Amino acid sequence: MAVKMRLQRHGSKKRPFYFIVVADGRTPRDGKFIQKIGTYNPLTVPATIQLDRQVALEWLNKGAQPTDTVHRILSFKGVLYLKHLLRGVKLGLFDEATAMAKRGYDEAPIRNKIAANTQGGKSADRAKALADKQTYGQKGVDPKARQNLARKQMSTHRQTTSSNPGLHGYGHQSNDPKVKAKQQQEELKEEKQL
Repeated sequence: MAVKMRLQRHGSKKRPFYFIVVADGRTPRDGKFIQKIGTYNPLTVPATIQLDRQVALEWLNKGAQPTDTVHRILSFKGVLYLKHLLRGVKLGLFDEATAMAKRGYDEAPIRNKIAANTQGGKSADRAKALADKQTYGQKGVDPKARQNLARKQMSTHRQTTSSNPGLHGYGHQSNDPKVKAKQQQEELKEEKQL
């Protein structure tokens, strides 16, 4: 029997709330489970996680496999680090007292960082930077380059709509050599004016 630690969805439509459960891997997502070990509410800012760390550690030691999201939750709560330390004790690398001293895992710095990222102005700036990264690549783009790009796009838009407006005022390309020559002359005039 493959035992998994996974999320079991509860809550209404578009308002998810999850139980963190230990279940047989063959059962449906919201079906029978062996034990409930915590809850996860992604709607709060920051997300609320309640977890029984001892029970989660026991199930990990028994061989339960966490899903990706539960793995991140266990890592955030320090359960995986504790498992790592206890494995070092079992191998004889250090004693249990040293492991418990090293365990001093504190969530406060992480919570403060999350709270700072979710406050007013920073989230808007981050959203704009993320949009720039998605649009212009990994490095993003500086404001001057953004203005130059907008100016270039406007000038090409003007050229296509003003030179030979065809159907419904949109730029229309013709295969007639006389029309092409006339379009090229108009483009040269516009470039000289700029």
